[in-house]
Amino acid sequence: MPTASGSSDGMDRNLPLWALVGLGATQIIGYGTVYYAFSILAADMARDLGKSDTWVFGAFSVSLLIGSFFAPSAGRLADRFGAGRMMAWGSAAVALALVLAAVSPGPITFALSLIALQAVAATVLYATAFTAVVQAGGGRAKTTIVHLTLIAGFASTLFWPLTSWLHGFMTWRTIFLWFAAANLIVCLPLHLALARLTIPAPTATKGRTEDTAASAPGNMILMGLMLAGFAIEGYALSAVLAQLVPLTQALGLGASGLFVATLFGPAQVASRLINLIFGRDLSQAWLAVIAAALLPVGLAILLWTTPWFAGAVLFAVCAGLGSGLTSIVGGTLPLELFGRNGYGKLVGWSTFAKQVPASIAPFAMSASLTSFGVVPSLWIVAAVGVVGLAIFVAIPFALRRGRASASYRPTT
Repeated sequence: MPTASGSSDGMDRNLPLWALVGLGATQIIGYGTVYYAFSILAADMARDLGKSDTWVFGAFSVSLLIGSFFAPSAGRLADRFGAGRMMAWGSAAVALALVLAAVSPGPITFALSLIALQAVAATVLYATAFTAVVQAGGGRAKTTIVHLTLIAGFASTLFWPLTSWLHGFMTWRTIFLWFAAANLIVCLPLHLALARLTIPAPTATKGRTEDTAASAPGNMILMGLMLAGFAIEGYALSAVLAQLVPLTQALGLGASGLFVATLFGPAQVASRLINLIFGRDLSQAWLAVIAAALLPVGLAILLWTTPWFAGAVLFAVCAGLGSGLTSIVGGTLPLELFGRNGYGKLVGWSTFAKQVPASIAPFAMSASLTSFGVVPSLWIVAAVGVVGLAIFVAIPFALRRGRASASYRPTT
């Protein structure tokens, strides 16, 4: 019998192991080439283009902000044509944008190529990858999303040292050309193979491609809460991460602040592994609450114990765990609340809600540090995080009330 959120077709299928590993590899390459390599190469870019480091990072931030507006459209296209096909097109587009950046003769063309890169990035990264998982293996989609984030969590671990090693004997332009080749040679064939598995979710309900459970009147509150929670959480995490090493050093930790910052990445991966082992039966709405609580708790520990080294370690671990779980919840919460119908559109809007404030947060945090200082600025971020936590706490209660409403369409 078909579920309320879509057809029963596909719900008993699982994503093949080769597809999961391949999709994880494309996420590592995608995030590594589109995001993580930039911080390593920025200084060389600035010297080559005759601009300051601040200008280069500013151009990158603007490109992230503009690119976030394309996430909902990428989600709708993935719903309509299939996520695998969208990711294949996206791989070619990312490669082209990297080539344009590599051959850009001046700062304006370079900035425009960055905007193009971030505009097409939404078609190959988490939002579309999660949609591919749901379309290809609906039966265990939530568990498979956790597996995927666990694999992709090694993107920074691999691409920071790889980019640094390449930069020892290559210019940033040559490195970008090699990254473009990686997207064409590795990612494009994998995405083309995945395209055969990813069937748009609404195929069993003709004429309802744009219809999702979120559009039901009784669920608009749930949708609003989810997007607001993601937006606030995205802001708080970005505000802290953009200044992580300088903040810990300014609090009196000195050189050990760098070591504290390095704990963030492993904690991200650990959170996904812990959730995979112990969180199978946990509601994703409550997992979102746990994820939202970890950053303000970590900030409170840091501020109450500074400059105690162990307190800073606990903060970094809490922040990393929260960030790792947030990546999971970004894909699983829309699926649990609204089902498979129009999932790409939903996760696209979720990505948009997180990325817009996340793009603004570094500038806002910098202004706050200048105006109020380190400790008050961190308390402000902690307070913002508490607001996000309160919003996520409201979701399970709104969900319970919604289940009693005739307009609610659960996932099963």
